[in-house]
Amino acid sequence: MKTFAKSTTCPVTHDIVNLALVGAGGMGLHALQKFLELPDVKIVAIADPFASYQDDWYYKTPLGRYPVAEAMEKAQAEKFPGIKVKAYEDFRVMLDEMPEIDAIVCSTPDHLHAYVSIYAMRKGKHVYCEKPLAHNIREVRKMAQVAEETGVATQMGNLGHARDGMRQACEWIWDGAIGPVHEACSWVRATRWNKGMVTPPTDTPPVPEGANWDLWIGPRQFRPYHPSIHPVRWRDFWNFGLGAIGDFVCHDMDVICWALKLGAPTTIEACQAGNTSPELIPYGSICRYFFKSSGRRPAVKVTWYDGGMRPETPEHWPKDMEWPARGTMFIGEKGSLVCPGLGATPFLMPEKLEKNYVRPQPSIPRSPGHHREWIDACKGGRPGGTNFAYSAILTEIALCGVLALRTGKKITWDAKNMKAVGLPEADAIINGEPYRDGWEI
Repeated sequence: MKTFAKSTTCPVTHDIVNLALVGAGGMGLHALQKFLELPDVKIVAIADPFASYQDDWYYKTPLGRYPVAEAMEKAQAEKFPGIKVKAYEDFRVMLDEMPEIDAIVCSTPDHLHAYVSIYAMRKGKHVYCEKPLAHNIREVRKMAQVAEETGVATQMGNLGHARDGMRQACEWIWDGAIGPVHEACSWVRATRWNKGMVTPPTDTPPVPEGANWDLWIGPRQFRPYHPSIHPVRWRDFWNFGLGAIGDFVCHDMDVICWALKLGAPTTIEACQAGNTSPELIPYGSICRYFFKSSGRRPAVKVTWYDGGMRPETPEHWPKDMEWPARGTMFIGEKGSLVCPGLGATPFLMPEKLEKNYVRPQPSIPRSPGHHREWIDACKGGRPGGTNFAYSAILTEIALCGVLALRTGKKITWDAKNMKAVGLPEADAIINGEPYRDGWEI
């Protein structure tokens, strides 16, 4: 897989990059904390439909536009004395009123990624978007198209791509450490957040004070507020999230796509574990992707596991090593290569292969850091490793798995025409449900 993005055509020319956040939840706060470590970044504004809320479900901290803006003011007080971080309900108003913003971080729920990112790119803003890049395949392709048209610097939130372990894995595969690879797999333990939910809720509790629920819904058809959706647990609903396969494929299958230079799959099959309602993600899934041969690489099968399911323990698995909570394994003609975690140092099996293999010299430039890459790209440097041109291919692979999972059918994928062959009912998932007026992309 290649990175097709070009260097930005509209670089930031001043020393300090003025950064704004759209989506002041836990992931948004975490991203800003990483950017605060860089000396040439200034957080200037926060946008979120929720004024404030206490997340006791996962992040265990006050979130929303006002708490995060206050946290950013305190964190930057020494670096930028007297700083005021503005808080907005609607990110569009923020971008209209603050032309000094150079770049945004999009950390909204998945269903808003495309709208927010495309709106910002068309305003000439550089965009860092959390994974997955978008909620459906049409949106993913549109995001990559607009990124190329506008020439802004882009990056999808995928920290592992910048780590040395992922680069080592690619270099060893390319060096022939385990011979030709015909099979690979990735796994995570992630499952549904609302573990006891069988059907979507039907009660309609009041919207919390200070929350613009209609704005949070954005392009989706309206449904009433419910605490089983916000915060965090929106990932359980196909209307807003994409479950573990959408949440983690862009992380954990990244090394497979990079090392094997994968493009679009030809066929995809998936099965669900603990499915309860077509509106809700399953508790677990197994998804099998098949890729045709390309150049010197043979045809390959890639299997995805989540919800606690995992591949069979290989014969040569180290006896003193527990099965990791997440990881990736390549199976070649000489042995196997395992990445036990996200961008962690790989190892080879069997033990004889691990001991005798002479590691090649690094051939992929080492990263200065995932967030540093993007800020450098904003200033006219080389594209970040997970720019939208690269990430669109990776995300589309994830979404092909979602397509197989939701339809329950074997997908024969016509990538050129963006169609599941002979399966017209898949079009609604590929293109997304009807968008509300004013939210089209």
